[in-house]
Amino acid sequence: MDVVTYEMEVAATIPPTRIFKSFVLEGNTILPKVLPQAINSVDVLEGNGGPGTIKQINFGEGSQFKHVKERTDAIDKEKLTYSYTTIECDALMGNFEKICNEIKFEVPLMGIHLQVHQQILHCW
Repeated sequence: MDVVTYEMEVAATIPPTRIFKSFVLEGNTILPKVLPQAINSVDVLEGNGGPGTIKQINFGEGSQFKHVKERTDAIDKEKLTYSYTTIECDALMGNFEKICNEIKFEVPLMGIHLQVHQQILHCW
């Protein structure tokens, strides 16, 4: 099995605590409202939102993909980190076993907030 890793940084003017709350803690309800053309719904299939939770994101009609299932691996509200693994998705197209994601919402540096996203692709 091959592993491909990449990291991306995104600068934002929104405080990291607000982004973390909206994206991670309340994303199940906020994302379909903010992006109704892209995301129809987010359904929790197992768990209570903490580690081990399995959720399914159902994409809109215009998407080439139907859904994605993600498992929450870790959430740290104090360090503003969120780790999850894509475990099922038609976007994987038989090329990947899973996709591991780690997102860090970093404290501001000179007024710019960073979201650091590391993705590890586990190929068959």
